[in-house]
Amino acid sequence: MQINTKNLVSISEANQNFSKVARLVDENGAAIILKNNTPRYVLIEFSQFQTEETIGDEEVEIIAKRILKKHQAAFEELAK
Repeated sequence: MQINTKNLVSISEANQNFSKVARLVDENGAAIILKNNTPRYVLIEFSQFQTEETIGDEEVEIIAKRILKKHQAAFEELAK
């Protein structure tokens, strides 16, 4: 994730003026809230969170099967 310096907001400013932070998210897609001058929180639209952060059970099973197949010999050796 690239950080735009225009998206940086102090935690005290976020507490005092949350609507400004929400507008930043609407305009730029994300806002980064700083605590003690270090990035601490990221605020994004809920729709972005749902599409980027969730993975289905079926996808997990496919990945797990691929890993098991790739390393099957090692797992068989460990099972002995």
